[in-house]
Amino acid sequence: MIPHSELGRIGERLRGVEAELGRRYPGDRPGQPVHTVYVGAADAAANLPDEWGTAAVESADRHSDLLLGLAGAEAVARARDTLVRRPIQDLRLDFEDGYGTRADAVEDADAERAGQVLAALPSAVLSRGVRIKGLTAAEYERAVRTLELVLDGAGGVPEGFVFTVPKLRVVEQVDIAVQVCEALEKAHGIASGTLRFELQIESPQAVIAADGSATVARAIQHSAGRCTGLHYGTYDYSAACGIAPQFQSLEHPVADHAKAVMQAAAAQTGVWVCDGSTQVLPVGDAAPAALERHFRLVTRALERGYYQGWDMHPGHLVTRWAATFAFFRGALRTAAPRIDDYLRRRGGAVIDEPATAQALATVVLRGLDCGAFDPDDVTALAPDASVEVLTQLRERKVPEL
Repeated sequence: MIPHSELGRIGERLRGVEAELGRRYPGDRPGQPVHTVYVGAADAAANLPDEWGTAAVESADRHSDLLLGLAGAEAVARARDTLVRRPIQDLRLDFEDGYGTRADAVEDADAERAGQVLAALPSAVLSRGVRIKGLTAAEYERAVRTLELVLDGAGGVPEGFVFTVPKLRVVEQVDIAVQVCEALEKAHGIASGTLRFELQIESPQAVIAADGSATVARAIQHSAGRCTGLHYGTYDYSAACGIAPQFQSLEHPVADHAKAVMQAAAAQTGVWVCDGSTQVLPVGDAAPAALERHFRLVTRALERGYYQGWDMHPGHLVTRWAATFAFFRGALRTAAPRIDDYLRRRGGAVIDEPATAQALATVVLRGLDCGAFDPDDVTALAPDASVEVLTQLRERKVPEL
């Protein structure tokens, strides 16, 4: 038999391995917004959510028959109510591609005003921030100055603040982003670890490095816990891969590959993956086709496990919310009976394991969190599936019934 001393050494090594795994992969983080709205910083205003909500409601009413056919009456009703009460969950004021190069004095003034706007946004906007220019030799001074002035304008770090780092190509840029955070915290008397950032994945080198490793996976581990999300950049990435403009889209194979690598890299790290945007706007005579297209793209992303995406026009909010609610309502109809069988240990036609029960509970909790349905809708299909029980299933705990 193996001596107890040797078993002890094996156990000690395993405990060390598991502790490191727990540090690197703490688990999924709840509360992911369904979208991020990008607006040029020059157009920033504290009433922007209301303006976008009003425009989105007008679009929803104008195309109500189309939306009913796509999403169903209940999903459309909930989407319209959401557009009235809380149309934007997550907002980025853009100082990069959506802003361009302007005189330093102009960007300085816009940065301070952007900070004021972020601080004044309503609480319904759960998270907010800016996209700075890239951390490159040519732009880093302007990027850091803008970020600093945004914080000055806000009078500190606004609730839910995060900044987006575009054009990631190498892991060293993540180390520099961490260094920028530390320098700003020190200079402005901000508590250490407060500042957070997202990484925009719009370069093939951000997915696969020169040595063949997955840059994006290493980037997360180099972020010192400050990276909250990975955002896919549809058109920069497609162009860098040589895709002709007429074929660049969220559903091109190069997009699917990049997002799959992002998804695997971020799994169980607590870092959220965000799908990219579409450049087709639902305006004029082309609006119906654009709405149908966006509804399909949002649904496709949700089916593949990408629960967040960019929105760049008020009309996109209409199909973002309608498709999201329709998806989760459909998921509930499938998940709730299986959860009920699992809790009652009946088995049914499908015998689910704890990992599957975890996934079933997670999708239902996501639907509850975004407002696709209410707790009563869940317990009508699975009487024991309270929010508390669903949370226990998500955490792989034995439910307390």
